Amino acid sequence: MDENNVKIMLAEDDENLGTLLREYLIAKGLNTDLFVNGELALDGFKNNKYDLCILDVMMPKMDGFTLAKEIRKTNSQVPFIFLTAKSLKDDVIEGFTVGADDYITKPFSMEELLFRIKAILRRTSSNHISEKNEEFTIGDYTFDSQKQILKIGEKEQKLTTKESDLLKLLCNNMNNVLERNFALRTIWQEDSYFNARSMDVYITKLRKYLKEDPSIQILNIHGKGYKLIV
Repeated sequence: MDENNVKIMLAEDDENLGTLLREYLIAKGLNTDLFVNGELALDGFKNNKYDLCILDVMMPKMDGFTLAKEIRKTNSQVPFIFLTAKSLKDDVIEGFTVGADDYITKPFSMEELLFRIKAILRRTSSNHISEKNEEFTIGDYTFDSQKQILKIGEKEQKLTTKESDLLKLLCNNMNNVLERNFALRTIWQEDSYFNARSMDVYITKLRKYLKEDPSIQILNIHGKGYKLIV
């Protein structure tokens, strides 16, 4: 995705903070519209096309969670980042339940927000590509994600659905970090301890399947996720 063509909706009722964020994102080349309450933001969304929405949770007239649900009625794909002064577990769970891609607690640095925005834009761009790209070259291997077959030479390995889905995410983020939480929400629909342990098992299996090409590595990136390096 060309960042120069990205359009962001920012819904933030603190006008000082909102103006600072908007000016910062524009300075970084991201076209950003600011709305100071949920109702105005919803009207703005219906009249424009946005690539990403940044929603404050606590807003007058319509809170961020309600706004996200309303937006989802008309657009099921646009990614969200929630901004909140709270860090309660229930708020985080509700945010992801309504489809959040990320969640950032105030106070935060603008650089951190920009990093998260770019990470989401990379993922959504990869997802658009992946809808068409079903076959991948991984070093000496070929991977057909539709048939769920990993092949090297004449040797074929049939993958389970979750193995295939996880390898496809790694391929779409090849040589970049695949964020752990994103993988869990995409494949397991839930970021939990049990699912995280399950994903670790699948990563170990994928390493075993790919071991015949020593140039291939799946690295653990501490606190972030995994990186498929070829």
